[in-house]
Parts: sequence; C-alpha cells; structure tokens
Amino acid sequence: MTLYLCRMDVSLPHDLDPAVRADLLRREADYSGAFQRDGRWKELWRVVGAYANYSVLDVRDHAELHEILSGLPLFPYMRISVVPLAPHPNRVPAPPAAPQSTDHTDTSTAGGTP
Repeated sequence: MTLYLCRMDVSLPHDLDPAVRADLLRREADYSGAFQRDGRWKELWRVVGAYANYSVLDVRDHAELHEILSGLPLFPYMRISVVPLAPHPNRVPAPPAAPQSTDHTDTSTAGGTP
C-alpha cells in the first residue's frame, strides 16, 4: 500500500441549484465515508478559511487513487494536488498506547450510600 497526501480545493458554481448542491454534498459524504470506514481514507482535515481539505489515502497504487478521486461526486468542481509519501528515516515512533483496564468489577453501591 502507498500513502498519498491530497489537497482538494472545491469551487462550486455560485448559481448551482440548492437542491443539486445538497444532493452533491450528501453523495460526497456517503462516497468518501465508505473509504474512511474501510481504512483507505486514513485522514481528513479541513483547511481553515477555505473550502478545501487535506486527506491522506492509503491505496494500492496511482491507478487506485485516481479511481477513488475521480469517483468523487464533487470531482468536476475540484482542483486536486497529490503528493506520494514515504516513511522518513528520522520519524520517532509513537509511544505504545496505555493498556486498557480489564477489571470490570462493579464498584457501585446499589441501594444507598457506602
């Protein structure tokens, strides 16, 4: 799998029918949401002050990335820049997550004050 950093700038026509706009946005959320749930769309970040986002996708190759991006309902209204990513040799690994407690003992006091 290969990671890609994508910046997507959206420019919808100002005279777009409100019902068409609402439908496009709903379909966009459904479409991108499916890839977020299956793990290929790793990150989605809004660009403050712009109708744009940065996304990180983890896909097989350039062809799969193109297929996903060109399938976006907003694709005709987007300017997309793509940067393939590779691991950096100086990256410090994230610390291990704290262990989760497995103690499920009920410490509540049913029926009154302790």
